[in-house]
Amino acid sequence: MSKKDYYEILGVSRDAKSEELRKAHRKLVRKLHPDVNKEPDAAERFSEVQEAYDVLSDDEKRAQYDQYGSTGFGGSARPGGGGQGPSGAWSDVDPETFESVFGDFFRTQGGASGGAGFGGFGGHGSSGRGHAQPRPRRGSDLEHQLSITFLVAARGGTESIRVSTQEGTSEQIEVRIPAGIKNGATLRVRGKGSSGRHGGASGDILFKIRVQPHPWFRRDGLDLIMDVPITISEAALGVTLQLPLLTGSVSLRVPPGTGSGKKLRASGKGITDQGGASGDFLAVLSVVAPSQLSEDDARHLEELGSRLPDPRADLPWTDMIGSD
Repeated sequence: MSKKDYYEILGVSRDAKSEELRKAHRKLVRKLHPDVNKEPDAAERFSEVQEAYDVLSDDEKRAQYDQYGSTGFGGSARPGGGGQGPSGAWSDVDPETFESVFGDFFRTQGGASGGAGFGGFGGHGSSGRGHAQPRPRRGSDLEHQLSITFLVAARGGTESIRVSTQEGTSEQIEVRIPAGIKNGATLRVRGKGSSGRHGGASGDILFKIRVQPHPWFRRDGLDLIMDVPITISEAALGVTLQLPLLTGSVSLRVPPGTGSGKKLRASGKGITDQGGASGDFLAVLSVVAPSQLSEDDARHLEELGSRLPDPRADLPWTDMIGSD
């Protein structure tokens, strides 16, 4: 058998320290292990790496190799090692190296194909040829958008939704909508996502909530807001308004002399969330001038206007305009 240059196989210098040998070995194990590398010569190259590291990582063997070369080991660094191929290769990798190099891969893949490669490592610390069971893997979460009405978002309710799974099936599920949920919130329905593997739990479904606009309500937190138009006579003389709520209605008094932008508040009549907290109902008033007037109405308004005080008289910029 021809001599093998173990230093060349590991890609290190002849004065390489233990840590340098260890890093080189782990890098090559990750690259060449036959459970990962499917090239025809992967198993043979892996065996050479194992043989080289077995010798150079042992001070006594390394000294013997430096003096006599690889022929001093009969062409094989360990009995039965290296030449086993994928089925027994994991038993030739020490536990620390296995965990460092393949720990993440093993956890995410749940074991190698065929069950003999990765599982063969499970015997370390016991018989050396046991089979580790694949770790349970939780199923992945699925994401869906769920559009609901303004009233359902405010008052709560239940939506019946048919969702598609990653397995290609569909399922009808009931989604409970908590009162007061906001636009953009996420609802989690547990156990309705992708199925787990190797006994792992199923994932969840995450519903991104989209609240449809309401024709006359809007909200600010838990406050319920409505724009309410009033006439100029109602604004001037005052009026009592009967306004709708989410449930029922409320009476609010518009005081005489009210202008646009005035807010009338009904405490505790807004949205109540699932925790029992309630917002207020606010009516935002807007004075609407008539777009068409009869000649008599126009004359009466002009006469009234001539007797009313100028609302801009005390503003500082009126003097500036008057001085031009």
